[in-house]
Amino acid sequence: MKTMLNPDLYHGSKKEKNFFEGWYFKIVDKNNLNKFAFIPGISLGQCVNEHHSFIQVLDGLNIKYNYLKFDKSDFNFNNNNDFKLNIKSNSFSLNNINLNLKYDDNTIIGSLKFKNIVKWKDSFINPGSMGFYNYLNFMECYSQVCAVNGDIVGKLNINGKLIDFTGGKVYIEKNWGKSFPKSWVWIQSNSFKEHNVSVTCSLATIPFPIKDFKGFLIGVTLKNKFISFTTINNSKLDLKSIGEDIELTVSKGNLKLTLKTKTKKSDFVLCMGPKNGEMIPLVNETLSGLVEITLENTKTKKLIYKGIGNSTGVEYGGELINIKN
Repeated sequence: MKTMLNPDLYHGSKKEKNFFEGWYFKIVDKNNLNKFAFIPGISLGQCVNEHHSFIQVLDGLNIKYNYLKFDKSDFNFNNNNDFKLNIKSNSFSLNNINLNLKYDDNTIIGSLKFKNIVKWKDSFINPGSMGFYNYLNFMECYSQVCAVNGDIVGKLNINGKLIDFTGGKVYIEKNWGKSFPKSWVWIQSNSFKEHNVSVTCSLATIPFPIKDFKGFLIGVTLKNKFISFTTINNSKLDLKSIGEDIELTVSKGNLKLTLKTKTKKSDFVLCMGPKNGEMIPLVNETLSGLVEITLENTKTKKLIYKGIGNSTGVEYGGELINIKN
């Protein structure tokens, strides 16, 4: 029950196989130049000798990806209140990360603190961003937006060069379960001209015992307001195009949100994702996209906000036609 009410926490303490869990930390400096995703997690496939923990490193500036494999025993977690996990000398939490990574000819060393964390608004009935679906124990994949927005303080020594991330932005989410959905699309940016604007969007075709269904989670922060458009709150979604570039509109009541991405195919890298707990090449992702968001009131015909998010994460995978049809 504790992990259902706080989806940020680790869910795999009693799992022995066919299970994965990973946390996604996206950091971007204030100049939208240096951008990374660090993904610590654990993989428990069918074979015990293949069980391991990992840290995935996605470098958006240099368009590079690395999968760093560790022993299962190197993964340690603390589920007291907020989540905290360690993989060897690397630690990750809602408030900071501490990195000591050395791989190939690369080194990433240092600590970053996170401030002014904005959480997805939830309740006892609908905990976390996925709501009451967290109470269902038969789904293949669960997701959670841990922090829709946040500020960074600190520097990282990257290959001998000190990079200042102070004034930049952090976004944190996670996934756990058995396998990624049959198909999915993900869009995220909190690097807008206005400091408190952010958007996160996940669409997926989800296997279900009776019939597969299309689910989505879209959250927008605007000044001090948080607005969600989700399957749970009966929002209506229209996906107009799909692929490297995506256009969609979603509405709830008098509010209508439009998202349009702009990416370069050469900016995408192929990352690892879970299938029956095992990590395989599965995920196409970039950290260098753009997203134009437009929020309007359809009743008053008033434009509430229009802007462009830089350093946009765009990800897709699976049988994308399942989402559009």
